[in-house]
Amino acid sequence: MKELHKQLLKIEERINYLLQVKDYSNWGNLDGFKKTCDDLKQTLYDHSEESFAGEIRKLDESISFLEERAEENLTPMERVRIVRSIQRFSLKDILENVYEDYTELGGEGDANVDPAMICAKATITRRLKNKPYTSSVMVIGQETGHGEEFRNGGSCRPQGNEKALRYMQVAETEGIPIHFYVFTPGSYPVEEGSGAAQQIARNIYALTKLRVPMISMISEGGSGGAEAIGLSDYRLMTSHGYYSVISPEGAAAIEGKIREGSKVPRELIEVCADRLKLTAKDNLEKGTIDRIIYEPMLGARRDDFNFFAKLRAEMLRATDKIVLSAKSFSALRTYEIRRKKHQPASEETQLELPWDLSPVETDKLLALRSKKYLSLGRNGFIGTVEAEEGFYNLAKVKTEKAYYTLRYDIMKNHKRQVRKVLNDVSGESTVMIRRLTEPFTAFMDLWGKKKKDKPQRLITYAGGAGQQDAPSLRVDPLELTDTYTSPLANEDRTISCPNAEKYGCKDLWVPDLYGEFAGVCETCGHHFPLEHTWYLKNIFDPGSIKHFNTEISAGNPQNYTGFTERLQRSKDKTGWRSGNMTFHAKVNGIQIIVSMLYSDFRNGTVGSAEGEKFAQACALAKRKKRPLLAYIHTTGGIRIQEGTLGVVQMPKCTMAVREYIDAGGLYLVVYDNNSYAGPVASFLGCSPYQFAIRSSRVGFAGPRVIRETTGADIPPDYHSARNALKRGHIQGIWDRREFRRNLHKALLTMGSPSLYYR
Repeated sequence: MKELHKQLLKIEERINYLLQVKDYSNWGNLDGFKKTCDDLKQTLYDHSEESFAGEIRKLDESISFLEERAEENLTPMERVRIVRSIQRFSLKDILENVYEDYTELGGEGDANVDPAMICAKATITRRLKNKPYTSSVMVIGQETGHGEEFRNGGSCRPQGNEKALRYMQVAETEGIPIHFYVFTPGSYPVEEGSGAAQQIARNIYALTKLRVPMISMISEGGSGGAEAIGLSDYRLMTSHGYYSVISPEGAAAIEGKIREGSKVPRELIEVCADRLKLTAKDNLEKGTIDRIIYEPMLGARRDDFNFFAKLRAEMLRATDKIVLSAKSFSALRTYEIRRKKHQPASEETQLELPWDLSPVETDKLLALRSKKYLSLGRNGFIGTVEAEEGFYNLAKVKTEKAYYTLRYDIMKNHKRQVRKVLNDVSGESTVMIRRLTEPFTAFMDLWGKKKKDKPQRLITYAGGAGQQDAPSLRVDPLELTDTYTSPLANEDRTISCPNAEKYGCKDLWVPDLYGEFAGVCETCGHHFPLEHTWYLKNIFDPGSIKHFNTEISAGNPQNYTGFTERLQRSKDKTGWRSGNMTFHAKVNGIQIIVSMLYSDFRNGTVGSAEGEKFAQACALAKRKKRPLLAYIHTTGGIRIQEGTLGVVQMPKCTMAVREYIDAGGLYLVVYDNNSYAGPVASFLGCSPYQFAIRSSRVGFAGPRVIRETTGADIPPDYHSARNALKRGHIQGIWDRREFRRNLHKALLTMGSPSLYYR
């Protein structure tokens, strides 16, 4: 009877699981079966063992039938609920069942620096020629736990992602592979300390060039939190998992324009889950993952040991595959992995393959990683890249690359080396001559005949490139160009500064405010928003702007309902095809490349088109040895209608930036108005030189998301530029009226000496 009671409890657990998957609806008479279970538990000893076994058998058959029906018709939202179940396997379960041994690093349980992120040094045993071979790996991933509150559902704070970065670098030092496990609905939106967005950006930036093989497995991948440890050489995903730009509930709140505090309709959540294309099958078709790990019916749970055997084999096979891709002598072993692609998933492929890589093999690994991520999302936009369109442009790119390499990398570097040698020789000669003439100069001092030294004069730079010989009476070239006045100045009325009560600001006459004052209160310095055209006309040298890649157009790759029409309205309104303008420009004669996200086109959100244009701007700046400016007029984050094709722009654009910076480029970021979410948590936040226009707001998540996630209200100035500066997230605050002057100063004083104008 005791064994039958255990079977009854197991059936009750399966019923509760089905209720959770079906959102507690009475689907398939689940409520009736649950009541039957309760009745059987209460009347356990009123039945004979035979009759009780019969009741259990009937229940088991009924629930098995319902499980099969549920699996056949699983909706995307039901997959999300499967992943969120406390019965779902977690990272701790994987560590205990996939690896032979492990040591958790950085504290255990609730004593960890962030219990939502686990880092562990683990060992895994492979069989090589039927002999055991133990290898060390670094295991890093979010830990959701099984209902423990201190795990925070796998939502990591900045210190958790910082810990992950620290142990990624330990693995790189030790030369061992990293296995990442993604179990997160998204990162915890905290700006204090290293900051959620800035820390994710640092992680992604480091991952782009980490010199060890990296494999990731996604169970629950929510937006930027997943990308903090998601950039890897091979990405696996469980068949019942989800990987998405935003949670279905968040998408529904945005799409339905639901007021804060109001309940989001269940039907709208289901619709958004379907539109987001977040399942493993959808992501494999889009190319955002490499392979699916198939789970048992209704998803693997914490005691599913067959699944753990399959997962182990898949992780070993993926690691072998990536290591072999970097080997120069690997054709037969690679063929062996491909030949056994359809073997039983739990059967390990036996290959004689050490996981350590030589420096040459590591360089090949990094080149393959770069190629992989720079090609992501290319099926998400309309149009072609200028540099790749036609024989003429391809030849032009190759010619430019050869010319600028010869001019700046070879000739100029050679000239610099010669100058360095001459300076060193001159310095040594000066010391030698001084020693030889010391007796004579001492004699002259004794007789008082030494001439007084002339006062030294500081050498300063008065002007930009091409301006050194300008007349002293010339108008200051670094003043705003003043070739454009905002249309906002056409209204004949006054406006009050929002700081009037605090600072006693006078009412401002609109033609003055948006004309002579450049949208800045003359009393307190508050910056009123200005349209992006004002910056195009006033910051850069007149006539110097030349746009490129204008044919790249934002699209609707997921056929998101109603989005094609909304995109067309944005295109008609702005006259542009995407939310990212990329162009050549000059600042006092210095040539730069600019990428501008602006508010008029879908609130400056980033999708496949915007990401591709940014990556191409990085490539162009790298090729021509020119500084790169990312001016963020506004960005609302990643475009949710593109799903994970939008999310992968985070690692893609960061990869492009990293390669540009590693080549000696100067990358400047200037935030204005509102700059939030994915772009700040990746290719913007990784810049070593970040500035913000006064009165702008910079952060990871808006006030509403923070309130809904943390349950806490934030101060009105939580995301202010001044607070971002205090936290060390930016390096300075610029006045709009000094934008051109400050930008010119940054171009002259920051970055590598390999830039063309140095």
